[in-house]
Amino acid sequence: MANRTFVVGVGMTKFEKPGSREWEYPDMAKEAVGKALEDAGIAYDRVQQAYAGSAYGSMGQRALYEIGMTGIPVMTVSNACATGSSALFMARQAIRGGLADCTLALGMEKMQKGSLGAGMAGAKVTIIDHHLKSMTAARQWEVDKAPMPQMFGNAGREHIEKYGSSPEHYAWIGWKNHKHSVNNPYAQFQDEYSLDDVKNATMIYDPLTKLQCSPTSDGAAAAIVASERFVDEHDLWGQAVEIAGQHIATDTP
Repeated sequence: MANRTFVVGVGMTKFEKPGSREWEYPDMAKEAVGKALEDAGIAYDRVQQAYAGSAYGSMGQRALYEIGMTGIPVMTVSNACATGSSALFMARQAIRGGLADCTLALGMEKMQKGSLGAGMAGAKVTIIDHHLKSMTAARQWEVDKAPMPQMFGNAGREHIEKYGSSPEHYAWIGWKNHKHSVNNPYAQFQDEYSLDDVKNATMIYDPLTKLQCSPTSDGAAAAIVASERFVDEHDLWGQAVEIAGQHIATDTP
């Protein structure tokens, strides 16, 4: 039977526009993990395994040296936009399987200004090449538009055609995200917008406007994951949040 798993501490940096702050991955890790350990009320030597990564390569082992995170397995995670959730998935798996009682999940990123590209420049095989082939077989590729907005915009168009959703549904999602950011001091942008503001913003790729698109950011976030036994031994029930379920999968063609 799988062990119960709990998040007992979290920490994150303030997310910044790319290049607006002079820092490197180790700086990000020190700040985010330090806050997570402080939130959990435990020392770094209580952590038995760590899973650290970023979408464009990782300095997991090097970054964690800044907080003394040596002498334990440090696994590098790189899974495109799912890197952070994959690190948390793996940290939880170690607890569920009884391989550890306390693990760390860390996601960190330094990005470039502007819209994301399609992957490795000049490469025929990339992490999204099958997706791009399927998309361009059904819809014309617009060379004057950035790849990522086209991918998500076309996904929206397909959902509208298949399931009858409307552009307003997506505008509500953007409105809600901005509403949350107002209350998050670590968010890159904290301005509040009305639903009409979101709907009438500059169109990036129909049906997505500028206020429905995620900005590129520099920053990091960390979570301390623990077993029920660890929570008991360290009297962490007042802050422990159980991970009741977690799922990572891809669609089958």
